Amino acid sequence: MTWRRSRKLLASLAIWSLVAVGCGSTQPVARTVVLVPLPQAPQPAAPTAAVPPPAARAAPRRSVPAPQLTVQVTRPVRLHGSPGGPVVGGLLPRTQFRSATIVPVVAQRGAWLGIITSALPNGRLGWIEASTALVAYTTPYAITASLRHRQVVVRRYGRVFMRFPVAVGSPSTPTPTGRFAVTDKLLTNDPSSPYGCCILALSARQPHTPQGWGGGDRIAIHATDLPETIGSAASLGCLRAPAADVRRLLRSVPIGTVVTISA
Repeated sequence: MTWRRSRKLLASLAIWSLVAVGCGSTQPVARTVVLVPLPQAPQPAAPTAAVPPPAARAAPRRSVPAPQLTVQVTRPVRLHGSPGGPVVGGLLPRTQFRSATIVPVVAQRGAWLGIITSALPNGRLGWIEASTALVAYTTPYAITASLRHRQVVVRRYGRVFMRFPVAVGSPSTPTPTGRFAVTDKLLTNDPSSPYGCCILALSARQPHTPQGWGGGDRIAIHATDLPETIGSAASLGCLRAPAADVRRLLRSVPIGTVVTISA
C-alpha cells in the first residue's frame, strides 16, 4: 500500500480497536476494545514558531535539565533514514489512533531534525526537514522505566514527579529496551478491559510477539484488569500500572515525551 493510499485509509477510519496496540493479556487472544483519543492539552510553546537552531536556545541551568523540544506535524511530511538521505516513509498530522502527531526532536543537523517515531523500528531515528509544516513545543517531562526494579519514574524539570510499580514483559515476551516516545493518550471506556481505563501508547514495538497473537506489536503503559500482576514479569511486553497512576499520567504528560526503558 502506498503512503498516499494509506493516508486516505487513515482519514476514513472512525473507530480503532486496541488489537493494534497489542499486549494487554498474556493469552494470545485479541480482544476488541474501542479507543477514544484524549485531547492533547496545550503545551508550552518553544521560543519561536519555527524550530530554533541549537545556538538560539537558551542555555539551561546546570541543575535543571533543558526542556525537551517536540514538533507537531501539521501536514504530511517525508521521513528520511538520514539527513538528506532516502525517503523511508512519511508522517501524517494524525496518528493511527487519531491523536495529533507530536514527536520529540533528539538530534539536529543543520535544517534536519532527528526524531523518535513509531514509523521506524526500535532504536532507529527518522529525519525530517524543519519547515512550516511543523509547530515547535517544549516539555519538561521525561519518563524512565527500569525492568529490573519494575518501576516507572516520571520527572519534571529533573525532579521526581511520579513513581509507581509496573508489571513488565514475561521472559518469553520481554519488554523492549531503548529510547522511545509517547504517541497517544487513550481512554478505553471499559475499566474491566485487559487495558483497564486508559493507555499511554509508546513508539516502541514488540519484536517477540507470541505465535498466534493477532493483537499488534505496539508497547504501552496502561492500566490492567489484573492488578495482582503489577510488580511481576507477566505481560506480553507492555508496562501494566495502577489505574490511578495511569490516569495521572494522561492528565500530566504530553504526547512527544521521551520514555527511556532500561534493563
